[in-house]
Amino acid sequence: MSCAEGDSAAFDRLYHRYAPKMLVVCSRYARDRDEAHDLLQEGFIRVFEQIHTFKGAGSLEGWIRRVIVSVALANYQRHHAERSQTKSLSAEFTDDDQPFRAEEITAQIAFDDMLRMIQQLTPAYRMVFNLYVFEGMKHHEIAEQLGISEGTSKSNLAQARRILQERITKVMFDLS
Repeated sequence: MSCAEGDSAAFDRLYHRYAPKMLVVCSRYARDRDEAHDLLQEGFIRVFEQIHTFKGAGSLEGWIRRVIVSVALANYQRHHAERSQTKSLSAEFTDDDQPFRAEEITAQIAFDDMLRMIQQLTPAYRMVFNLYVFEGMKHHEIAEQLGISEGTSKSNLAQARRILQERITKVMFDLS
């Protein structure tokens, strides 16, 4: 019997195999550890509800990740939609789409420190940053998913990068 057939032991194995990796994904989208665990729980509920739709095209891990990111997007939209309607979340547009040089930074800064810096971004900056950098989405896709303009997506990414660069520079200066 398998997950698609309702086997609880198979669900348990699936959860234990992928939950640690998916918690890392959730942590990037969450404000804190508790919210990350809530996203993980909600995400796996959705995985279990929709496992019958997985047809084997691509990896199971990739499919689970897409479900988890979808839950994080829905959470963002639920909790931040009214704020984006009443207050502009973007700064002035800057066309700064150079790849984030994560390998240079992570060599000197601990993963937990980087995660904390990302979690401290405003919800809009954090969401755009994660979708662009970690999920590989384009600005027009992000704009469509979040209900914002493409320019706002670009601006939020530029602001997130600027903030992270400032924080990283401070940490690097403190380390030397």
